[in-house]
Amino acid sequence: MRLRYDAPVTAATFDDPNLVSCAGLVPVMRLAEQAGLHDAVAARVRVPTDRGANPAGKVATIVAGMCAGADSIDDLDVARHGGMRSLFTSVYAPSTLGSFLRTFTHGHVRQLQAAARQTLIGLAARVPLLAGADVLTFVDIDSMLRRVYGKRKQGIGFGHAKVGGYNVWLRGYNPLIATVSTPLSAPVVAATRLRSGNTGSGKGAASMIAETIGTARACGASGEIVVRADSAFYAKTVITTCRRHQVRFSVTTRIDAKIRTACAGISEDQWVDIKYPQAVWDEDEQRWISDAQIAETRYTAFAGTRHAVTARLIVRRIRRDDPAQAPGQEELLPDYRYHAVFTDSPYTLVQAEAQHRQHAIIEQVNADLIAGPLAHLPSGRFSANDAWLTCAAIAHNLTRAAGHLAAGTWKTARPATIRARIITIAARLAHRARTIHLHLPEHWPWQAAFDNLFTAVQPAPG
Repeated sequence: MRLRYDAPVTAATFDDPNLVSCAGLVPVMRLAEQAGLHDAVAARVRVPTDRGANPAGKVATIVAGMCAGADSIDDLDVARHGGMRSLFTSVYAPSTLGSFLRTFTHGHVRQLQAAARQTLIGLAARVPLLAGADVLTFVDIDSMLRRVYGKRKQGIGFGHAKVGGYNVWLRGYNPLIATVSTPLSAPVVAATRLRSGNTGSGKGAASMIAETIGTARACGASGEIVVRADSAFYAKTVITTCRRHQVRFSVTTRIDAKIRTACAGISEDQWVDIKYPQAVWDEDEQRWISDAQIAETRYTAFAGTRHAVTARLIVRRIRRDDPAQAPGQEELLPDYRYHAVFTDSPYTLVQAEAQHRQHAIIEQVNADLIAGPLAHLPSGRFSANDAWLTCAAIAHNLTRAAGHLAAGTWKTARPATIRARIITIAARLAHRARTIHLHLPEHWPWQAAFDNLFTAVQPAPG
């Protein structure tokens, strides 16, 4: 691509009040209003003083900015350029929004989280976010460490993380995220909680799982619900919460002495080869040739306590090859690396093990949040950052719902892709007969997706 030298660009002037750079916010924020975001915030959030006036408009401005790519308070000014004031009312300046967030306490954050849950329920009623939830729904929970550099931020602490394969301690926050998904749909964020960086991963997980189960059922999850988590959440409180709410659990266990003994007690004829990375299908034997095998046994967790639970222990073993072994010389006794999952899943061994491995989808949600609003936790106030995290979850779910309405492969597209191709699209505003007409770029490659979304959220005539 080259510039046309026969028509050189000689000047650039920012003077057109009828241009916008993110016209996709029009259908997205209309969808937010239809899902009940404004009503939910207005009914639940009560922030004191004049800084808390019109919380619905301020939260909507923050969410709109995040949908357009804002990852700091100053970036929220993206909602105030050009003709945006002709398209939206109650658009606030970043300084006003920063003051609003800094007024939040823990109680106000909980109010905002309740509004976020209600908005997700409204989106699920408006858009098929959880297709197949009447059969099977997954609840996934995980934590992540978000590094910060400001030493005076409230609530920061040193947490453990892996960088480049090395174990390191980083200063930051430790958000806890819970998602809801189905085998047919991408995950949406059902609950969030901000914690200090030195907080254990499992702290507060049980109560958060209980909230998420209630949200999932309100969103239409009438079938089987399976809670999936890694070994950091292998705890009595988590398993007991799942049992109390009559849902299934699938939790990775730590490989301690008892688990290792249970794994070693599985006979050789019980192990089944599975499709694993680099596995090969053998046509003659009609089976996978793989270095990974799975088997199961019965196991009682937390034995000797009132929380003792007996269920399935699904074990995956991967053979460890000795790099120092001489060519052609077989090892005397094979050595294996074990991965164990404690579950009461009703599905077959192969299904249950594969479903648990798909718990990794929550890592993609974490990556999407980090690539968007959670690139920074912008305030020095802990509760302000907690409110920011909640707004990030709302923006993620809203973007995911917009992808569903755009149809096709957009249902599972990354939020960053939806943002770049549907939301941040430039347009010129034309005022005609008391209406606003959006003039969008000719031959826009993703015009069909924008048209699908725009048409889906148009209000009914009359």
